[in-house]
Amino acid sequence: MAKRFSSEFLYRIRNEISLIFLLKEILKHPCKHWEGFDHFLCPICNDFNTAINPKNNLARCFKCSKNFNNIDMIMIIKKIDFVQAVYFLRDLIGKKL
Repeated sequence: MAKRFSSEFLYRIRNEISLIFLLKEILKHPCKHWEGFDHFLCPICNDFNTAINPKNNLARCFKCSKNFNNIDMIMIIKKIDFVQAVYFLRDLIGKKL
């Protein structure tokens, strides 16, 4: 299993799958849509004071001040390491979601 990935590969892994789609449809993680924004239950502090920016596919919890991307979410929610998270996302992209 490779432990080094090109920056282009990691960029694709982080951005090709919508973060809200990943949370709602793949991870079945609690999410809400209100006031025109997507929110998720922060996997660190368990608060909904969060937002997802669809333009850059990044998320933030305003209570605990943590920023997240797809890889971060996979690692925290599934309790796996970075390499496993990258391969998880790679396999999802391979299925042509």
